[in-house]
Amino acid sequence: MTKIKLISFFFFILFLNSISSAKEPSILITEIVNEASVILSSPDPVEAKIIRLNNIAENNVDINGIGMYTLGKYRKGLNEDQKIKYNKLFKSYFLKSFSSRLVDYSDPKISVVSEKKINEKYTIVSSVLEETSKNPEIKIDWRIYTKNPERPLIRDLIVEGLSLARTQKEEFKSILQNNNGDIDYLFKSLEEFIIK
Repeated sequence: MTKIKLISFFFFILFLNSISSAKEPSILITEIVNEASVILSSPDPVEAKIIRLNNIAENNVDINGIGMYTLGKYRKGLNEDQKIKYNKLFKSYFLKSFSSRLVDYSDPKISVVSEKKINEKYTIVSSVLEETSKNPEIKIDWRIYTKNPERPLIRDLIVEGLSLARTQKEEFKSILQNNNGDIDYLFKSLEEFIIK
């Protein structure tokens, strides 16, 4: 084998390894939490950290899937324009909520504990946010959507048994029920949060 072929073969093997590791949900979560930890412990200004954290979320979270789930039965009544508006508002709402919660942590230590394949579409990755002098240990399960194994995406976080997506769904349901199912009230509520 010539030197060029040998080098090409070596890079091909590295490429295959990177593809296979990208498919593993537990490796995906480990990479995400490590990247977030580097960002949060950096001396960068808060605004720069938020931009970088939002990039992680946009690349690894199924924001539209979560958004549609949180609407529950109300999503069936939306026309196309309302769906477009909702997806846009929900994305802005989600990213602001996500980054504003995380940016308070200076250097979170999260360890992946296990991975359990639920079915062809979902895998649960269990992790632990390590105890600090200020906070107790927190168990976090990541619900990973693996329908496309080439691009696994986070669909939910279950913190100490509480699903964040389900909690959000209940909040939106309450807003809509209290306003006769009028989606404009939910839009207004999302807009108010975004501009705060």
